Amino acid sequence: MTMERILKNARIVLKDEMIEGSVLIRDGRIAAIEAGSLACAGEDMDGDLLLPGLVELHTDHIEKHMKPRPGVLWNPMTALLAHDAQLCSAGITTVLDAVRIGNAEHRDDDDVMAVATAEQILACRDNDVLRADHLIHLRCEISAPNVRQLFERLADHSLIRLVSLMDHTPGQRQFTNIDKWRQYYGGKSGKSGAEIEELIVRMRANAEENSYRNRRSLAAGCVARGHTLASHDDATEEHVEEAIELGMTIAEFPTTHEAAAAASAKGMRIVAGSPNVVRGGSHSGNVSAVDLARDGHLDALSSDYVPISLLHSAFLLHEQVLENLPAAVRKVSSTPASMIGLSDRGEIAEGLRADIIQVSDRHDAPVVRQVWREGARVA
Repeated sequence: MTMERILKNARIVLKDEMIEGSVLIRDGRIAAIEAGSLACAGEDMDGDLLLPGLVELHTDHIEKHMKPRPGVLWNPMTALLAHDAQLCSAGITTVLDAVRIGNAEHRDDDDVMAVATAEQILACRDNDVLRADHLIHLRCEISAPNVRQLFERLADHSLIRLVSLMDHTPGQRQFTNIDKWRQYYGGKSGKSGAEIEELIVRMRANAEENSYRNRRSLAAGCVARGHTLASHDDATEEHVEEAIELGMTIAEFPTTHEAAAAASAKGMRIVAGSPNVVRGGSHSGNVSAVDLARDGHLDALSSDYVPISLLHSAFLLHEQVLENLPAAVRKVSSTPASMIGLSDRGEIAEGLRADIIQVSDRHDAPVVRQVWREGARVA
């Protein structure tokens, strides 16, 4: 049986323009877009905006649900359901959950959590209990001694759409300023000053022994499998050159203007954090995402650790940098979708999936009113 719904009396954000009108959804796809008012029955959007569902490439927010306290591993299914509900209420209809493998502290519970997360996402998709469309972004900590073993265990997972290679060793990339690393990890872990200094020594030793070899081995494994590959926290032109050499096409969270400019010049797609936009700067003291946008070195945004920031950041970019709202919305919808080969979503256009969000812009920040994924209301 054909399933139809009409969303009328809306300001519709298309790829390159905005129109006032209605959207006809039929069997989960966008069947028609009509300008002007309709006298027929339909769901009245009361003049609100209709945007494409947001596409999230990198959120490790699921870790907060899987491990709500140090040493506490939560039930994987209920953790994923809580995470899913929060994403959908923020307007995110497609998400790459960041599954982190390898750690410098040899924490077995983190490794268990990574495998459990990947398995649970697949199980919940198979059982059709998720609101958003969940895929996997495999994040590999290359300084960790066990990262290659875990990679081989998960690298052929059917939901992987992106792999990033990262190195959070104190003193380089994201944490060139070691005091920022001490502040971040000290507050996060609750360790004493002496324990933090001991950890710095151990992490640096791990990086010296493992990073170079693991980066090349994992990159080769990704290229062989056809995985889209991203660098992470590039700080120098040399970092970018290495990324290009190893087959990476996405630069995640470059930390300096130098690295972002080099990546852009080499044709890499640049992702920055939407919390950086909302906060007005990086929490690590690195380059401003708004400045990257002004320089033309920003392709997409990621909510990273605050799901609601993705939509908010698009509106802030529109206010501060980009003249039209569609250009800002593309950075959280069609562009990230295209970066991982998802050509069936990311914009409101005939024939594409009816992943649509109703947004009110009458407040200090955008408010999500309703969310549809493939034409079905999910929030």
